[in-house]
Amino acid sequence: MRVTIRPIKRIWRIRSKFLKPGEAAHTLTFVIDLAKKVGDHIAQHAALRKQVRYKGEVDLVTRFDKRSQDMIVRELIKKYPRYGILSEEGVNHNEKAPFKWIVDPLDGTTNFAHGLPIWAISIALEAEGDILLGVVYDPFSQEIFSAIKNKGAFKNSKKISVSRIRRLTQALLVTGFPYDIRTSTKNNLNHFCNFAVRAQAVRRLGSAALDLCYTACGRFDGYWELKLSPWDQAAGSLILSEAGGSITDFKGAKFDIYGDEVLGTNRLIHKQMMDVLTSKH
Repeated sequence: MRVTIRPIKRIWRIRSKFLKPGEAAHTLTFVIDLAKKVGDHIAQHAALRKQVRYKGEVDLVTRFDKRSQDMIVRELIKKYPRYGILSEEGVNHNEKAPFKWIVDPLDGTTNFAHGLPIWAISIALEAEGDILLGVVYDPFSQEIFSAIKNKGAFKNSKKISVSRIRRLTQALLVTGFPYDIRTSTKNNLNHFCNFAVRAQAVRRLGSAALDLCYTACGRFDGYWELKLSPWDQAAGSLILSEAGGSITDFKGAKFDIYGDEVLGTNRLIHKQMMDVLTSKH
C-alpha cells in the first residue's frame, strides 16, 4: 500500500485556516491571562520613573515597553515554540512560521510616559494573512476585549456589538495622527478638519487598539487612521469585525493590517465616512 506523506509545511497550511473550537478557547484563555498578568504588572509599576528614549521627533519608547515585550515574548515562545512573533520593539522571531503572534506590548506609549492612563496591551494570532484571535487589555479600566474569528467579540466575557448611529452628523468619531506629522503632508490633518465639521464630534485618544475596541463596543461610531503598523491594529481589527463592524481602507478595499489605511465603523456610516475620506475638499 502506498502511503502519501504530506510535507509538514502543507499540514500547517491546512491547519492554519482555522483553530478547532477547544483549541481556540484554550489559546484565548492563555492569551487573556498573559495580557492581564503583564498589564497589571506594568500598571503597578507605572508610577516609577520612566526612562524615555525617542525613536523620532514624536515617537518614543520607555523601559516599560521593553519589559512588557520581554514578558510576553518569553511566555509565547515557551507555550508555542513553533509559532512566529512580530512585535513593535524589534522582535521578528521565526518569521516564516504559518502561525504568527503580532504583539504591541504597550499601545499608547506617549500617554503612558505622561501618566495618562489610556494605553493597552494588544496580542493577535495571524495565520497566512488572517487574524484568528485577538486580545486587547486596558489595565486601568480592567477591560479586556477579545475575539475568535467567527465567534463574536467580547468585553470582560460579555458579548459586544457596534452602535446603531445611522447619520454621520450624529456620530462620535475617533482618529490618530502619524509620527511624521511634522514633516509629511500626508498627516491626517485634512481629514480631521473635514470630519470635525461633519460629525457630531471627533476625539483623539492615542491608542489605536483601544480606538478599534471602543468602536466595537459602541462608544465610538467610526474610526479612521493612516500609517499604522500591524501590531497597532491586528487584534482590534478582528474585535471590531466580530462585533458587527465594517473595516476597510479609505476606498472600501479589503482591510490589510500591513496596509497604509484603516477605516472602521458600525457599518451604517461606513459609506458616509468613505465619501469624506476620498473627497478632494
